[in-house]
Amino acid sequence: MISIKELEMKKIKDLENQYPFILSFFENNKLNIEGFEDSTLNEYLNHFTEEEIEEWAIDIPKIKSDLEFYINQMIQFLGLEKDIINSITILPGKDKYGNKENFDSLTIKKSEIVSIVGPTGSGKSRLLADIEWAANKDTPTERTILINGEIPDYSMRFSTGNKLVAQLSQNMNFVMDLTVGEFLELHARSRMVENEEEVILKITEAANELAGEKFNLDTPVTGLSGGQSRALMIADTAILSKSPIVLIDEIENAGIDRKRALNLLVSEEKIVLMATHDPNLALMADKRIVIKNGGIYKVIETDSKEKEILKELEKMDKIINSMRTKLRNGERINSY
Repeated sequence: MISIKELEMKKIKDLENQYPFILSFFENNKLNIEGFEDSTLNEYLNHFTEEEIEEWAIDIPKIKSDLEFYINQMIQFLGLEKDIINSITILPGKDKYGNKENFDSLTIKKSEIVSIVGPTGSGKSRLLADIEWAANKDTPTERTILINGEIPDYSMRFSTGNKLVAQLSQNMNFVMDLTVGEFLELHARSRMVENEEEVILKITEAANELAGEKFNLDTPVTGLSGGQSRALMIADTAILSKSPIVLIDEIENAGIDRKRALNLLVSEEKIVLMATHDPNLALMADKRIVIKNGGIYKVIETDSKEKEILKELEKMDKIINSMRTKLRNGERINSY
C-alpha cells in the first residue's frame, strides 16, 4: 500500500512509470500534467493560482486522497502487492472415513519442493485444491492452511488478481489467436514489468531449455505441442507470475525436462508442491506427503540413501530419453 506522503514526494514521471494507469486518473479529473513530468506531485498541485483553484473548483486535499485510494485499489486489482510469502503450513483435517490425519503439522518453506504420492483417487488433487483455496476448515477434509504461520485474510484467499497459487497440469491447451511473443507481452504488460523485452526473452529462453523442440516468439501459441505449451507456462509461471506457490499435478508425461523445470521454479524462490506417480520426481523433492484414504497418512523426509537411488534412476532416465530420441529420428536401437 502506498501512502499520501509517499505520493507527494514522487515526481510525476516516476509515478507514471510505476503506475501507468494514473494517466487516466489525471485525464478524468481534467488535470493537465504536460510540462510537469519532472515536478513532484506536491509541486504540481501547488502550482495552481488561487484564481484557477476557485474557477475550476480544484480541491487539492481531495485530489490527493482520491489518488491514493485509486492507486491502492488498482494495485490490489492487478495483483501488484508485494506481500512476501515465506512458508505455508498444513494443519490436519480428516480422511474420507472421518479419522484425523496422521500428522501434527507440516510447514513448507520458500524454495522447498514437496511431492505428493499415493494411489490414483487417494486424494492428491484434493490436497492441492485445499492449498489453492487456502482452506480454513471449509472443505471436505476440514484442513487448515496457514500463510507465514497465520490464517490468511479474506482478500488474500479470494483476490482475483493477486493469486497465492499458480497451478500447472498435464492438460494445457491454448485457444487464443496470438503468437508466443504477443502472449508474453500481454502478460508482462498486465504485470507492468519495467524491463518487458528482457523478461520476455528470459522466459522464451528458459522455455526452450525445457522443451524437446525449440520455438520462437513468432510461433502461434495454438501451434505449440503439448510439451512446448507446458514448457512455456512453467517458464512464465517461474519468471513472471507473482504467485509464490506453484502446484503441479502430474507432469511426468509432460514432454519436458522435469529436473530443469523444478530447478527453474526453485531458483525463483517458489514453494513447489507436485502430485506425482514418478519415482524420479518424488525423490527429487525434499520430502513427500503420502496420501491414503483421502487423508495425509505420513510425511517422509528424503534421506541420503534415497538420493543415491535417485542418481541411478536418473541414469536409467537418460537411457530411456536417448532411446526415445533415436526412435523419433528413425534410428535403430542396437544398444543402450
